[in-house]
Amino acid sequence: MALPRCSASVRPLRKGTSRPSPLTLPWPAPLAPSPPNSAPAPLAEAALRLLALVCSDDFLAGLFDRHRGRCYERSISFATFVHLLADALLEHHASGRQSFLRAQEDGSLPASLSAMYGKLARVPISLSQGFLLECSAVLQRLFPQAARTPLPPSLAGMNLVAFDGKKVKHVARRLKATRGQLGQLYGGKLVAALLVNSRLAVAFCAHPDGEVSDTPLLPGLVEQVREVVPGVRLWIGDRLFCDLNQPGLLTEQGDHFILRYNARVSFEPDESQPARQGTNSQGYRYTEQVGWIGKQGDERRRRVRLIRLYRPGQEDVALVSDLLDAEQHPAQDVLDAYLLRWEIENCFQQITEVFELRHLIGSTPEATVFQASFCLLLYDVLMVLRGYVAQGQALAAEEVSLEGMFGDVQRQLISWQEVLRPEETVALVRPLTEERTQERLRELLGGQWTERWRKTSGAKEPPAKVPKKYPKGGHTSVFRLLHPAPKSD
Repeated sequence: MALPRCSASVRPLRKGTSRPSPLTLPWPAPLAPSPPNSAPAPLAEAALRLLALVCSDDFLAGLFDRHRGRCYERSISFATFVHLLADALLEHHASGRQSFLRAQEDGSLPASLSAMYGKLARVPISLSQGFLLECSAVLQRLFPQAARTPLPPSLAGMNLVAFDGKKVKHVARRLKATRGQLGQLYGGKLVAALLVNSRLAVAFCAHPDGEVSDTPLLPGLVEQVREVVPGVRLWIGDRLFCDLNQPGLLTEQGDHFILRYNARVSFEPDESQPARQGTNSQGYRYTEQVGWIGKQGDERRRRVRLIRLYRPGQEDVALVSDLLDAEQHPAQDVLDAYLLRWEIENCFQQITEVFELRHLIGSTPEATVFQASFCLLLYDVLMVLRGYVAQGQALAAEEVSLEGMFGDVQRQLISWQEVLRPEETVALVRPLTEERTQERLRELLGGQWTERWRKTSGAKEPPAKVPKKYPKGGHTSVFRLLHPAPKSD
């Protein structure tokens, strides 16, 4: 399998000269033999091994058959399609043209560029959803146990699932209908789920219209997550999902929920149970009260526990949950669990800024959704690599910078692909079982570390927003801002 080709910056040769073979260069004296588990590009090999599991031709062929809908293959197989998208996102800074042209040169794209762009424009959303669902299920099994997220004690036996919606933005105005259109232009809309225990994105449900609401997509997402995440699930969502319809959905099959309270939903306290109060680990006061959301006579009315955290100078945080027993599930644990919902916000930021979701290859809603799906997969791959690095260094996974690691992964992939031909990569990165893949990842990444990968900590509070001023005439200079003219009396 041709995964993936890279375009390194190579100094051009003078006319009439040829590049010498690495084997004929005047190398210095032979070095000491490498340790048996060492590798010249450990990050590249680790990434290629993970991608080889979820992007193998047989795996992708079966995935395509299960989720293709009315889509079909002709000259461009789904495996070829995925490999070329991997090239574009991993090594060409989301330039589909560069990836497709190189594929035409080496014969791996037996079709025109317009055919490839057309296939991307028509990818069924069901296929995009199934792609992440099945690939992430494989990566979940490979994630190192020692790198999992520490959970609040009373919730340690649950699988915490954070979910939120995301619009795909930055769509290029290439389609005829979008030319000349001003303002923000959205692609598709996703509601994605992230398993907090491992911080891996596990599924999403999408709609081609980026302007639709998030809540209609939640049932489809919940159905997918229950296929791949076993046990008791604790669903964690923002206030947009706090209404009278979602609690019934989220508590099916013995699951539980924590939602940020939306004041549009009425809450009636149970006067027979006195309110409780306490102080959290940061010294903020909180209160908790058992009661009902919804009015009497509404069949959707549900008994919940309302926890309100008071933060001086900031907005209060109010949560509703069906974890009613304050002794079994202390308020501090519920508040800490909700803070972990921020991991999905971090995921959205990473796929946008690090994995090139700001540079969309296609302009149709379906193309934007598939690229978002692939970016979520790349995020999961890097999270698994980060987990093995953190485990080998006895660090918490959040201490390792994902962006810092990704830069070195790209650099090693470029070196790898410029030195080795695709068939040599296939021979070196032979398919392994999942158990042997885990062993190889520990061998490759257990001793890998550089201080450049340590995430910056102790960030200061963001400065208060400065009111914006429009300069006279619509322009000014930095010098005049630094050295304003004295005011005349």
